[in-house]
Amino acid sequence: MQDILQLVQDPTAWIALVTLVVMEVVLGIDNLIFISILTNKLPEAQRERARRIGIGLALVMRLALLGTVAWIVKLTAPVFEVFGHPFSWKDLILIAGGLFLVWKATKEIHHTVDPVDHKEDIVGQGAMLSFNAAIGQILVLDLVFSVDSIITAVGMTPHLPIMIIAVISAVAVMLLAANPLANFIARNPTIVMLALGFLLMIGATLIADGMGFHVPKGYIYAAMAFSALVEILNMAARRRRERNKTGH
Repeated sequence: MQDILQLVQDPTAWIALVTLVVMEVVLGIDNLIFISILTNKLPEAQRERARRIGIGLALVMRLALLGTVAWIVKLTAPVFEVFGHPFSWKDLILIAGGLFLVWKATKEIHHTVDPVDHKEDIVGQGAMLSFNAAIGQILVLDLVFSVDSIITAVGMTPHLPIMIIAVISAVAVMLLAANPLANFIARNPTIVMLALGFLLMIGATLIADGMGFHVPKGYIYAAMAFSALVEILNMAARRRRERNKTGH
């Protein structure tokens, strides 16, 4: 309790908290886009429940990983080398998650471009199987993003209470934004393709990070923000043309 009181009175701790909350929210965007796209493939009655479960699992994973910070830090230690390049467990997790994300986004793009072909439905056949498969896939990506998130948090502050508050705050923002974002994506087909492009880029970035080629996250999110802005302007232009055609 005394340590917490000292943190409350320390201005640098507040700065670290605000910085880490912003960072965790930004890192959560990747997770949220994936959850939104995947749950939109479910029957409408199951979508909100699946989002809540997916985001709840993300919170549980992050808090569980925070309880094993000493073990998490060891994930960055090299375990083997390939052609002189060391690989850690963190690298392997990022590469596996990136490959999964690239595969998933590619499959989604295929189904979006050719919706008639359902021979390989990514969420399975039948409502219950679809729901279970969706939760399973969300769980896989939750693990990847959680490891990345916690290692980032550990690198920014040594104080566990700050990390816990930042993680809970970021997941709360995800929970509030989940339904509006998913509904917006569902209403706008072009946004779906743009979001899938984001997932491809995020997957490629995870693979690059795992291979030792660090890509600054700021560049990635700046490109995503610019693309989103261009698409919003295109949507506004299309709606203006439609209003002019109808005379309203």
